[in-house]
Amino acid sequence: MAMVASRAGVSGQTVSRVVNDSPRVDPVTRERVEKAMVELGYRPHRAARALRTGRSQTIGLVVTTLATVGNSRMLQATAEAAAERGYALTLVTAGASVAAAFERLAEQEVDGAIVLNEASALVPAADRPAGLRLVVVDAPGAADLAVVHSDHVGGAAAATAHLLSLGHETVHHLAGPADSFAATERERGWRETLLAAGVEPPMVVRGDWSAEAGFAAGDALGAASAVFCANDQMALGLLRALAQAGRLVPEDVSVIGFDDVPDAANYRPPLTTIRQDFTALAHRAVDLLVAEIEGTSGVEASAVVPTVLVERSSTR
Repeated sequence: MAMVASRAGVSGQTVSRVVNDSPRVDPVTRERVEKAMVELGYRPHRAARALRTGRSQTIGLVVTTLATVGNSRMLQATAEAAAERGYALTLVTAGASVAAAFERLAEQEVDGAIVLNEASALVPAADRPAGLRLVVVDAPGAADLAVVHSDHVGGAAAATAHLLSLGHETVHHLAGPADSFAATERERGWRETLLAAGVEPPMVVRGDWSAEAGFAAGDALGAASAVFCANDQMALGLLRALAQAGRLVPEDVSVIGFDDVPDAANYRPPLTTIRQDFTALAHRAVDLLVAEIEGTSGVEASAVVPTVLVERSSTR
């Protein structure tokens, strides 16, 4: 750092401010310091910084599974958002024990952790390691935790209302697991929209988020004229089941999904769906966690990220 300061013609304190991205450095000086850092091959030493600041500049990410497209996209988006804030990311899969995942993170001395989906609901507050800052994504909120989630209810309502607006007398629902916060919220949005329209909701068909579950639901949903699927993967399986049964989409059945996975536009037919903004979701979660770690004031304790209806060719 002293060598960088000497080459740039500034004080060591100025170099420190540039390294820590302080706004108290004018652009010309910052550019000169950064040029000197490149020329000398200087980069901050994470372990040394941790000793000085008492922070590891690392956050954890707890997931129950990476088998779903949504979790995989959230992993990538969270890693990118953390890197933009100068933090590394450590991934821990919870499996059957979320409490054990928290303990592993505590042993690695992370500054805080983000918990995806219903994982946070599976561990009592008393089992969380003392002092571990947490933000939960798409899970039931708690008074002592920051929470971020997509507008699942609003997205499901938009999907259901869209199908009703096309003239369908009712909308069937292929739901996610009963113990999933996101699935429960999407089912609530579907149910409330039908009831508000004076339509008695049909019996729910439930899957496990997979395309195989969507395919298996084909028999139960074969006579429906409109189906709202709780995610795009199950919608994909349902499309295959309907095709094998000789039912045309959208001529015989309208199908709508949720997530807008990258391949949704390439389904046959291209899938009408509800788009989740995984990038915005990850950035809000990281921002909330970093604010807790760094003691930043004025940051909201929770956030709801809007969803958007994307109309394609699978609904008529």
